[in-house]
Amino acid sequence: MYQIVADEDDFLVITKSANVHFHSQDGSAGVMARLEQDLTIKLYSVHRLDSLTSGLLLFAKSSRAAAEFTELFTQHKVQKYYVALAKGKPKKKQGWVVGDMAKSRRSMYKLLRTTKNPALTQFFSQSVAEGLRLYLLKPLSGKTHQLRVALASIGVPILGDKLYGGAESDRGYLHAFSLSFSFRAKDYRYLNYPSQGEEFTAADTIKQLQIWSEPEKLGWPKRK
Repeated sequence: MYQIVADEDDFLVITKSANVHFHSQDGSAGVMARLEQDLTIKLYSVHRLDSLTSGLLLFAKSSRAAAEFTELFTQHKVQKYYVALAKGKPKKKQGWVVGDMAKSRRSMYKLLRTTKNPALTQFFSQSVAEGLRLYLLKPLSGKTHQLRVALASIGVPILGDKLYGGAESDRGYLHAFSLSFSFRAKDYRYLNYPSQGEEFTAADTIKQLQIWSEPEKLGWPKRK
């Protein structure tokens, strides 16, 4: 369900497995409840991952630390990078996906043409197999299902993401890859390679992920 990456005085960083709920539901403990049970401590959520998404997840250990992290997230001072796999040819191979988001049918969201309070996503992509591309995603906002909608909107729903029309697979191929921030005058940076899924652990995918291992240093495409 999870692995602990860092256990600091004020916060905890874990990697969440794919297909694990964040909150408890249907009578089974979510990852946060399981952590609290296993560690016998009170935790405070400051961001979330969808059930299908694996990777880095941060929890505060006090209400004060939670308030500080919430402010950092609000001010976009916590930098998050995700990786995803998708089949097919995208409308563009790198750039931005920008637009307001609205609820759609069956718990889905959709991207609108308006930009009053838009979801902002920068991305790169690279072919890793015949008909399969790896995407490095940098969200500059924190909307529900933002990255899943962003890739679906350019014609390449995430592999295994059945809700948005992704091809059938052994998992939903979205992973929280990198997390970095400055907290109480100290810099922290975490990187986690996906360990679940045949396509994520394929040699060519791992090779490209290693090339992207310092995502903050890449020449990210400017917004037009």
